[in-house]
Amino acid sequence: MDRIVIYTDGGCRGNPGLGGWGVWLRYKGKEKKLKGAEQDTTNNKMELTAAIKALESLKSKDIAVDLYTDSKYVIQGINDWIGGWKLKGWKTANKKPVKNVELWKQLDELNQAFEVTWYWVKGHSDDPGNDMADLLANEAMDEAS
Repeated sequence: MDRIVIYTDGGCRGNPGLGGWGVWLRYKGKEKKLKGAEQDTTNNKMELTAAIKALESLKSKDIAVDLYTDSKYVIQGINDWIGGWKLKGWKTANKKPVKNVELWKQLDELNQAFEVTWYWVKGHSDDPGNDMADLLANEAMDEAS
């Protein structure tokens, strides 16, 4: 099965504040860059949005995905917490509603539609993929401000 490499990043200027997300996809020597911005949002929403937009952009379900993010919130949520949230009716261990639940539901559906392997990468550590996704997120915020 073919594999696509995706780097995602999201950020905010103020939290909440102006937010941006960036995605860099690489597949068979080709690349695609995606970005967007939202007013009055949060870091976590932008990190989730980046992963959602990345997976939504894929044309074929017959592809394996290596998705890299610097968000421990996204990595832990998708790998560790989401199963429990769903069993508890989208409540946390403290019986509180899961924050950003609509985004988590979207991401969960996309995660199940593809064969995604999730990787955490340290942000701002000279990883070329993470640097590109960060640059795209910042460009989106610059363009929106």
